[in-house]
Amino acid sequence: MATQSTNLFDYEWGYNSSVSTLFGVFIGVAIVGWMVSMMLTAIHFFALPAIPAEAPVAGSIEVITSPYAYVFGVPLATLGAFYYLTTIGLTLWWFDTRHPLIIKILTPITATGVLASSYFVWLQLVPIGEICPFCMVSASATVILFGLELGILKLSSTPKLSSMTGDLGRVLGSTNFAVVIFPVLIGAVTVLGLFVVTMLPLPDPVPFA
Repeated sequence: MATQSTNLFDYEWGYNSSVSTLFGVFIGVAIVGWMVSMMLTAIHFFALPAIPAEAPVAGSIEVITSPYAYVFGVPLATLGAFYYLTTIGLTLWWFDTRHPLIIKILTPITATGVLASSYFVWLQLVPIGEICPFCMVSASATVILFGLELGILKLSSTPKLSSMTGDLGRVLGSTNFAVVIFPVLIGAVTVLGLFVVTMLPLPDPVPFA
């Protein structure tokens, strides 16, 4: 394990040579999760309004039209898109700085994703009684991300989080924000763009027969 250190910090850390590869896989999985969330978001915004309120639904449509599919009126898929953008941004931040603080930040985020996805899968299996394949792909992506994060932790020699939190300012100071924020901003604008389109004075959707 090669040790990386810097004069800016009072501690050292080391990464196995496989950590960069795992982070590469991590960002690839996060991008897939973001794309699936975007597809589901587009379905919420553009396909569902064309379904008559009295039309019988089943399968995926029953899942994504259920009351469980929204939080304060916002589709879970849209929240999922921002979750994946967060993981993508943190991964880019790690590639830019290679600092272990980012690994520690990712751990509770990916763990929360698994807990949330487990609950959503339970909702599909029990209260709703239908399965949404896209939702299951997203759930699988969150599990894979958490597994990769655990693998990265195992292959890394990192200080305790408490010894690094005071250095957040210096980590930010050494960050190339264009590399980290620009791709995330593009993704966020894409999500918000879908929402803005629904507010434009477009023709009413043609209802399904």
